[in-house]
Amino acid sequence: MSDSKKPGLRSQDWFGGRGPKGFVHRAWVRSRGVPGDHFDGRPVIGICNTWSELTPCNSHFRDLAQYVREGVLEAGGVPMEFPVTSPGETLTRPTAMLLRNLTSMDVEETLRANPIDGVVLLMGCDKTTPALLMGAASVDLPTIGLNSGPMLNGSWRGKPFGIKDAWKLGDDVREGRATIGDVEDAESCLNRSHGVCNVMGTASTMASIVEAMGLSLPDNATIPAVDARRKVMARMVGRRIVDMVREDLTMTKIVTREAIENAVRVNAAVGGSTNAVIHLTAVARRLEVPLDIDDWDVQSRNIPNLLNIQPSGDYLMQDFHEAGGLPVIIRDLCESGLLHGDALTCTGKTLAENNAEARCFNPEVIFSVAQPFKPNTGIAVLKGNLAASGAVIKPSAASPHLLTHTGPALVFENQEDFEARVDDPSLKVTAASVLVLKNSGPKGFPGMPEVGIMRVPAKLLREGVSDIVRVSDARMSGTSFGTVVLHVSPESAVGGVLAVVQDGDLVELDVAARRLELKVPAEEIEQRLAEWARPAPHSPRGWVKLYTDTVNQAHDGADLDFLVGKSGSEPPANQH
Repeated sequence: MSDSKKPGLRSQDWFGGRGPKGFVHRAWVRSRGVPGDHFDGRPVIGICNTWSELTPCNSHFRDLAQYVREGVLEAGGVPMEFPVTSPGETLTRPTAMLLRNLTSMDVEETLRANPIDGVVLLMGCDKTTPALLMGAASVDLPTIGLNSGPMLNGSWRGKPFGIKDAWKLGDDVREGRATIGDVEDAESCLNRSHGVCNVMGTASTMASIVEAMGLSLPDNATIPAVDARRKVMARMVGRRIVDMVREDLTMTKIVTREAIENAVRVNAAVGGSTNAVIHLTAVARRLEVPLDIDDWDVQSRNIPNLLNIQPSGDYLMQDFHEAGGLPVIIRDLCESGLLHGDALTCTGKTLAENNAEARCFNPEVIFSVAQPFKPNTGIAVLKGNLAASGAVIKPSAASPHLLTHTGPALVFENQEDFEARVDDPSLKVTAASVLVLKNSGPKGFPGMPEVGIMRVPAKLLREGVSDIVRVSDARMSGTSFGTVVLHVSPESAVGGVLAVVQDGDLVELDVAARRLELKVPAEEIEQRLAEWARPAPHSPRGWVKLYTDTVNQAHDGADLDFLVGKSGSEPPANQH
């Protein structure tokens, strides 16, 4: 160890010099068998791992972390792996979204409190990606993402089988066209490997956004989880983060307004999840990069859908990768002037340079700007008296004939009410009805679960009706499809107009006009709101109380209000 600290590295404040402070810190780490020369000015790289057997999408991260570690060592860095909370949407109750902000705090405080110069984020199941990005954004170190990758294509009875197909199989059971035995037979055929959902759900949407923003290496979004090429990528990520530290290439130098716009536009081009609106908004607010809900409409309005993939199309994520992956779409958008191709990325090159050699190998999967799969089908932002601060819909996954619709509301006060009544044969519902679900927003549930995909009542399914307009303050899974209006803001639990919708009220949806209206006189709405009573608190203590007391509304990213904005890498006090 040299007599003085090497300048420019955070970790040298812990490990540098010959004084007692450096001695103590080095000695404790030496207990792991770390050589002495690892403290002499080598970048310390955090490997932020969301591995968990409770998060099946991320259950191979133990393996991938080792490849990242090898890459860090090869580049002359010192790897330091650490765990953080891993909210998995499939098992976590009441919803993984309730834990997204908690995980972001876990990441933020771990990075700030420890001798870390740069970080690799291992993220997969959909909430882990925004949570890790949010936490890292608040500290602003050199940062690179490695997503888990999608699982292999499902295959059942000789045909491809994805999450969208599984949802349809569930409806077939309710209609009597399939049996529970069929479901049990399909169970092992859907999830054939480690990795996230094999469609363009929220996990692959967020992975695509990470790549579009320049925070990952090309192909990060689509290489299957169990493909050997993902292990190679993990190793290359480990090498690259060391150089990013040496170049002082921090997150704020990459995630600019132009990078955020690129992410919004790529989300439209791939038919990405509506959840991206909340997650990317929260990340941008942490970095103090301007992004509001209207930007989603403006930035994606003229972007065509280029990807024929479930839930908006037919193919699966493995097909997308084999057709050329996200680089093909990014290259086409850049060459068409629809992306900021000069945006800096984690490679040190521009977005256009990263993807200049991409080629499409299956035009039935990846279409072109010149001949798109679907035109102008990005996220549509709706406003009106029913959503003064906005609501969202994904036109590419909706039924075209329902994108302009006025019908009578059929109201469910909460998810329990919906589950109790939706399949009642006596339910007063028709194909013209608009299903309305209340008390499912950030404060109302709490945590804003993926219950906005209210299933079509069995009574209508038996009549051959496969879609119906649905409106709520909830979210829906990125794997879902239908004419579903989500994220109504302000939510019902804080006194938004949604709280006072009654059965039979006419609800107007006009996606082309970006309008969502409750066709009730303003005076009557005001009277109803005056008589409305706020729901009782969910909990008097713990995380749920902190969350519900401080969470922002959906249009603001549903972050905790005191976490918005920059905070930096300096610990609040350095006592050691």
